Amino acid sequence: MTANSGTGIAERVTGARRGDRVGDSPARPDGAQKTRGEFAFSSDLWMDGMLWGKTLRSPHVAAKIRSVDTAPALAIPGVRAVVTAADVPGRPTFGLDVPDQPVFASEVIRYHGEPVAAVAADHPEAARAAAAAIFVDYEPLVPVVDPEIALEASPIHPDGNVFRHLVIRHGAPDATGDVVVEGDYEVGMQDQAFLGPESGLAVPAEDGGVDLYIATQWLHVDRDQIAASLGVPAERVRLYLAGVGGAFGGREDVSLQIHLCMLALRTGRPVKMVYARDESFFGHVHRHPARMWYRHHASRDGDLVKVEARIVIDGGAYLSSSNAVISNAACFAPGPYRVPNALVEGYAVRTNNPPCGAMRGFGAVQVCFGHEAQMDKLAAALFMDPVELRLRNALERNDRLVTGQVLRGAVPVREVIRAAASHPLPPPPDPAGPVTARPGGAGATAGPEDVRRGVGFAVSMKNIAYSEGFDDFVTARLRLEAGVDGEAVATVSVATAEVGQGFVTLAAQIVREELGVARVVLAPPSTVDVGSAGSSSASRQTWMSGGALQLACATLRAELVVRAAELWECAATQCLFDDGDVVRAATGERLSVPDLLAPAPLETEHEFHHRPTRALDADGQGDAHLSFMFAAHRAVVDVDPELGLVRVVQIATGQDVGKAINPVQVTGQIEGGVAQGIGLAVMEEIVVTEGHVRNPSFTDYLLPTVLDMPDVLATVIEEPEPGAPYGAKGVGEPPTISSGPAVLAAIRDATGFPVTRAPVRPEDIALTWMRRTS
Repeated sequence: MTANSGTGIAERVTGARRGDRVGDSPARPDGAQKTRGEFAFSSDLWMDGMLWGKTLRSPHVAAKIRSVDTAPALAIPGVRAVVTAADVPGRPTFGLDVPDQPVFASEVIRYHGEPVAAVAADHPEAARAAAAAIFVDYEPLVPVVDPEIALEASPIHPDGNVFRHLVIRHGAPDATGDVVVEGDYEVGMQDQAFLGPESGLAVPAEDGGVDLYIATQWLHVDRDQIAASLGVPAERVRLYLAGVGGAFGGREDVSLQIHLCMLALRTGRPVKMVYARDESFFGHVHRHPARMWYRHHASRDGDLVKVEARIVIDGGAYLSSSNAVISNAACFAPGPYRVPNALVEGYAVRTNNPPCGAMRGFGAVQVCFGHEAQMDKLAAALFMDPVELRLRNALERNDRLVTGQVLRGAVPVREVIRAAASHPLPPPPDPAGPVTARPGGAGATAGPEDVRRGVGFAVSMKNIAYSEGFDDFVTARLRLEAGVDGEAVATVSVATAEVGQGFVTLAAQIVREELGVARVVLAPPSTVDVGSAGSSSASRQTWMSGGALQLACATLRAELVVRAAELWECAATQCLFDDGDVVRAATGERLSVPDLLAPAPLETEHEFHHRPTRALDADGQGDAHLSFMFAAHRAVVDVDPELGLVRVVQIATGQDVGKAINPVQVTGQIEGGVAQGIGLAVMEEIVVTEGHVRNPSFTDYLLPTVLDMPDVLATVIEEPEPGAPYGAKGVGEPPTISSGPAVLAAIRDATGFPVTRAPVRPEDIALTWMRRTS
């Protein structure tokens, strides 16, 4: 059976222009469909005879489960199955790195919204009624919700309350500077807030396995976790990528996948599940909240001498990717600056709060708020310009990080700083201008005389791809054949999840660049036809999947040359490949790719690995990361301090991209990332009170809209990265990392208030104003 999903998972045939190559900006093949509302997302999946699934979740933060009675649910007409922990046929737990999370809670509830059971019914209303009818006898417990308390509290999980404790010791531990500044900082819990909620369709197969059509970031790791819990071989669990409505890290963990497959196998019928928005807030991980303490030492001339930091991130009830997040946070705690001495301590802690995991820029986002606030404090103490202080201490090629790793690649930190600083500032606020241009917007609450303007600056760095010894690889298959019209057709098979980042465009650009073939088909990503492509996260797919595809192209290009040499009866060394043709050097004769494919198609499969990295040692030292990206942001804000209202007027940025393979898509990533950075700075936060999520809706969880977006002025720095395809680095994460800290710096500049917490809330500003003016 095949699920009907329209164009969302169908093969994508790109345009037939040879000029759409690396460095050009061809349109996305799915762009027009999405604009017209014709693109099929995973929530659009449909199959005749399918059932509807629904999950029952705990209303408690911490509790014992005394009993679960499913009989009331099964008595509802149209209900076909109810599954609980007792029905899990294989491993009862799952997890991205360590399987520490129950498929269904059986004895203990560890967070608000933890799944307890799932139902399948003929109609979604019957499924909802059945889930509500299940009776669970809970014994509420006192939750552990403060990560500092959790460090010393009794374990709430057999694996303990500390996911990872990491210490980085670098240089002389007793070093001190002439000028010392310190501060405490906090970052709240941000949601990925993708527009397409979790959804999928599971179809039982004749071999006893299951076919799952799903929106995810990592097909093969999902498959392996599902298979383990179903107790079947991995090859009998087949995943197909459905249309993804955004991800940003929130689809890297399993959510409804195992529940769906269990229901399909139990009923013998296809089962569809779509989370409502409130359930989506409970159904995926979020950005880790963080508490940070910093102390910076510097010479009187402004040279950094030592950075001390203590970072505690709240991982919530289960591990997810907390180990990698705290590693990033600790490694990048000093920011993109030369620091000869450092002592950084990082904790990732288990609590009864909602689970936290991957989100755009993870780890680097949290500490950027801390290290950039410290650089501003230090600049003030030194009576230096904040930009000049950053330029003075900016990392360069061959510098050593606090982990001991030497920077061998492109390190254009000064270039991104100068690029951001060189953009023109906006004109001053116009008292006669429209009220929509003031803080508070159309509410007309801010008078022109109340508005204060501020300018802030921030710089960031982050790693690319997986780190600390992870064997990061991508498998790609490429087939060349002559089409029915005589034109060459290239078919790309790679399990890369297209989550909006634009790999569907880049893949065709790479094939055209390498082979000169205009017609490129991207086969639907799945676990069936090709090996893993890893996760669409960590800004890695351009490098990793692009690298695998470039290798495959090189192999077929060489085979085309060999075919031509055989036809001409000459050595292959006497032939060269030239823009879709093979040329015989001695005579100038040419054979086109379609000519050379006439005897038979060509096909190859390649596995691409980046260079090895290694785990950090007991002192936090080691060559842990593949490469790094850098960005700088300057924010201009208008603030009404009496009301606590903020309007971001402009963001200027310089970003290190290595090579802009598709400049328009680079611009789109920068603008989208800036929106998420602004959101975290001034409005986005999951409000959690004693473990309870208080705002699981887009009514109460506020997001920046078009009206909240400022002008974004961007300069990309193209300094090729050795070892990367065309020198290209990732693009998606840096715009989110330092845009938010720049906004907070601008608010500090406008108000003179400390502003040590993100997001800054209106009351944070207004109450400070009240205290200072009363």
